[in-house]
Amino acid sequence: MKETGMKDFCVGCRGGAMEQTDCSDESLSQRRNSCLRDLLDPKLDDMPVDDSESLAEHYKVKGNECYVDKRYQEAYELYTKAIETCPMNLNYYSNRAATLMMLSRYQHALEDAQQAVRIDDSFVKGHLREGKCHLALGSAYAAIRSFQRVLELEPNSKPAENELLNARALLEYENMAEKDFAKQDFRKVVFCMDRALDYAAACTKLKIKKAECLAMLGRYAEAQSVASDILRLDSTNADALFVRGLCLYYEDLIDKAVQYFVQALRMAPDHEKARLACKNAKLLKAKKEEGNQAFKDGQLQEAYDMYSSALQIDPNNRITNAKIYCNRAAVSMKLKSFDQAAQDCSSAIQLDESYIKAYHRRAQCYMRIENYEDAVKDYEKICTMEGSQENRRLLQDAKLQLKKSKRKDYYKILGVGRTASEEDIKKAYRKRALMHHPDRHSSASPELQKAEEKKFKEVGEAFSVLADPKKRERFDNGQDLDDDVGLKDFDANTIFRTFFGPTSSGGNFSFETSGPGNFFFHFG
Repeated sequence: MKETGMKDFCVGCRGGAMEQTDCSDESLSQRRNSCLRDLLDPKLDDMPVDDSESLAEHYKVKGNECYVDKRYQEAYELYTKAIETCPMNLNYYSNRAATLMMLSRYQHALEDAQQAVRIDDSFVKGHLREGKCHLALGSAYAAIRSFQRVLELEPNSKPAENELLNARALLEYENMAEKDFAKQDFRKVVFCMDRALDYAAACTKLKIKKAECLAMLGRYAEAQSVASDILRLDSTNADALFVRGLCLYYEDLIDKAVQYFVQALRMAPDHEKARLACKNAKLLKAKKEEGNQAFKDGQLQEAYDMYSSALQIDPNNRITNAKIYCNRAAVSMKLKSFDQAAQDCSSAIQLDESYIKAYHRRAQCYMRIENYEDAVKDYEKICTMEGSQENRRLLQDAKLQLKKSKRKDYYKILGVGRTASEEDIKKAYRKRALMHHPDRHSSASPELQKAEEKKFKEVGEAFSVLADPKKRERFDNGQDLDDDVGLKDFDANTIFRTFFGPTSSGGNFSFETSGPGNFFFHFG
């Protein structure tokens, strides 16, 4: 119903002059059509003002020209005018649907295509475009129904046959991805999503699934990019908010992650993934902080237990778990469990190969358990990541210890510590020399005799180095002794005679046996 006193206004532009004119209710439609004709084509002056079909057709023709020239926004506006003029012409809806598809506005294009087939269910082009929109939006089953309808109306339609194959391929990739996601094979899911998006470029659901799997794979920048693109179009998309939070959570930015999870739950209170992730994030942060506090308070076993508990919360949070493993390694080092500490550092590095603190801590453990070769490897890795002067010094120290470890350990041969006194070294030599002297094993097998002779010589060599202050200092500093003339020419028997006098062959000292394993020493 019209209200009394209401006036409509239109703009006249004949002859280049702009004027606002009061239009009576009866002539409003005719004057509006007249003004639009003037704007489009002055040659239409002779067209009857009530010929709306001709005017709508003119809009369509102009829209077609814009479409061919790829001026899709202008084409859209002209098709819209054609629809407003003749709202029951299915071709206008179909053309506008095609234009909206070129503008990647598939949801609106779908509505136009559906309107076209509502007007005429036998309209093949409308069903085909409806199917293409369903396909682009990721609705495989709906697309299949549309293409099958086209084939019912036009059995030999090649476009429909091809699109039907595409829709079925989309469905197959979706099913494969669902199975792979259940197996946590996220790389395969990303592959399937990429293939599916080739058919359904506008499907937000597929993009979200891909982004979530990228986050699970640690490819956070890519996941963030996908989620951000979605949020630019729809800032209330709970799935995209969840993915943004997931990336932050896996980057150990837990407080920021919780904010996104909470926002996602505001948009979709039943979003189970966001709810679980929010719970895990808060619990993981709490357990980690409790472990840190226990460590600071010197409650080492409690700290170890807290860290162990934290590691059970979410195995997929690689970066946070790497830090917790490294923290637990620090506890083990305090408890002198260097092997366990090294294992935890290795677990941390496996989760985060760029975690330099874990390399440092593991190298320290290797040094403590005298695994110098692996310590050198770790310090070399550290220097490639951060070549500071201190790191280079640590590398040189490890190399020195490795070099020492590959030489004979004279302290170990004599069975003394590195701080042994001169008298301790002499006593140790006497004991070991008598133990391994060849005469003592003269009745043993040839193999045993050879082994004991070798040990006897090593004892003499160890004594010749450690009993000489200069040689001992050089040995302790890791310097080479291979070219030392005195060491090269030493005679184990000569050293032995210095302590015990002539051997049995000389007459004053001998080993005698009175049965297996029983030896008597005679000194003259």
